[in-house]
Amino acid sequence: MKRLLYLFFFFIPLAQGAEPLHIFVSVLPQQTFVERIGGSHVIAEALVKPGANPHTYEPTPSQITRLASADLYIRIGVPFETAWLARIQAANPQLKMLDARDGIALQPLAAHDDAEVHHDAAHSEPDPHIWTNPLLVKQMAVTIETALADLDPAHAADYRANLAALTAELDALDRDIRAELAGLQQRRFMVFHPAWGYFAAAYGLEQITIEHAGKEPNSRYLVTLIEQARREAVQVIFVQPQFSRKAAAQVAQAIDGTVESIDPLAADYFATLRRVAHVLAATAANQ
Repeated sequence: MKRLLYLFFFFIPLAQGAEPLHIFVSVLPQQTFVERIGGSHVIAEALVKPGANPHTYEPTPSQITRLASADLYIRIGVPFETAWLARIQAANPQLKMLDARDGIALQPLAAHDDAEVHHDAAHSEPDPHIWTNPLLVKQMAVTIETALADLDPAHAADYRANLAALTAELDALDRDIRAELAGLQQRRFMVFHPAWGYFAAAYGLEQITIEHAGKEPNSRYLVTLIEQARREAVQVIFVQPQFSRKAAAQVAQAIDGTVESIDPLAADYFATLRRVAHVLAATAANQ
């Protein structure tokens, strides 16, 4: 009996110490990065679920409950955070907060520009979609790895090794995209929501935005977009499932172009970016 009691008390600290870190993030690509770096030592959960809109998302009561015992929240600047992070912190005052954008030069969120909208980049809100550039994800990954190692130094070596593997895969992704887009003559594409600004900047592309502040364009600006698309030989328009595709479909019909539904918030990060590059290259090849 004494031996059994000894074994029972001996193993309690080991079981407690083996519990994984519970990490919350805002969107699914972040969850992918945390899981790749943390491995079996973390449980990562994105608040914004598949198909949900991070502009209007509201955490569920069960998510708020789980946040009360979380170890870390990693923000990235999507709109719902402005309204909810203070409430999340109030529910768990001990919760550590990390900004995934630390050390990254942000660019303004693109907007369409017409006679009614005078877009001033200096006063625009920052674009949160930094993950669409694999090289910025490398910087973000270092920030995540450092935070995990600080919370759980016992597994710091594992986090470093996982970071190295993820970095190598991001470098390969960047090389593949550059190879896919090499020699591309048509470097402009349309989007309903301007989620691909960092991707465009990384690879010498230009996104032309249809919406403004999440709203459909008026009929006059729609005509302007169609004229611009024809003038610049734009043939593909990206939409994402969180937003209406009505205006994109109207433009595509007028220019005999195509609408491609690609979700920048998808968990399958590597496949998503490769698909964007492939669509752009294939569209140009067919012109």
